[in-house]
Amino acid sequence: MSDDTAEREVAHGDATHRTATVRTRHADAPLVAAALAPDETDSMTTRVDGDAIECVVERPTTGGLRSTVDDHVVNLRVADRIVERARTHLAADDGARRSDINGDTDTNT
Repeated sequence: MSDDTAEREVAHGDATHRTATVRTRHADAPLVAAALAPDETDSMTTRVDGDAIECVVERPTTGGLRSTVDDHVVNLRVADRIVERARTHLAADDGARRSDINGDTDTNT
């Protein structure tokens, strides 16, 4: 996972909001983004662009922005690790099945 983060202030009506953009690259970006979806708040907008996930966070305070971005990055790391471990597990399982020529996976014979 690689990431780029940018922060800026944006004026909206009478209030100034802080905005950060976090862009990360993943082996399976759509799957990682889907894993993140349940934890997203109304202050977040996430999109997938090829192997990249881009999340824009907008909060009224710097502390709130920092907290939300921190939570997002932690969730990204967890989701990315789970996807990678699942791929490794499935690849190992697939290799074991392929090594059994007659298709019988019962080792009690």
